[in-house]
Amino acid sequence: MYISFETDRLKIRPIALTDAAFIAVLVNTKGWLEFIGDRNISDENDAKKYIQKILDNENFYYSTFELKDSQTPIGLVTFLHREEEEFPDFGFAMLPNYENNGYAFEASSAYLNKLKASANHQQFLAITKPSNAKSIKLILKLGFQFDKNSTKEDELLSYYRLDLTNNS
Repeated sequence: MYISFETDRLKIRPIALTDAAFIAVLVNTKGWLEFIGDRNISDENDAKKYIQKILDNENFYYSTFELKDSQTPIGLVTFLHREEEEFPDFGFAMLPNYENNGYAFEASSAYLNKLKASANHQQFLAITKPSNAKSIKLILKLGFQFDKNSTKEDELLSYYRLDLTNNS
């Protein structure tokens, strides 16, 4: 779901081609490379192509969150309808310089509240590597509960589920 809205400190809006410089940095951070994977983006042109692929996919929604005061993009929240998954996958990523300030929780919880209010989905997944302690901590804080570990493409992943029929 693409929407634009604000929280106390952040503006959350659909990703745009103008985010190319930000995306080129984000996808090459240590955390992204370790826990999400190399997207082979080496410059802004590669980032624009990556963003355009996202925009062209009617099942993928990436939203940039930026600091309201400076309009500096610092992270992403994602909502992905993957064919191989039973429920939509919620995710997030943020530049390391802005971690530990509550921004990821602020953006993620606000976006999840908008998704809940839309009443289009009763359950969401959050998928991460079992070694991604920071993400798991946030996933749990957002109300997701551990569901299972599963191997996908020779990689062990942890699945967390948010069930709105129990957590409204």
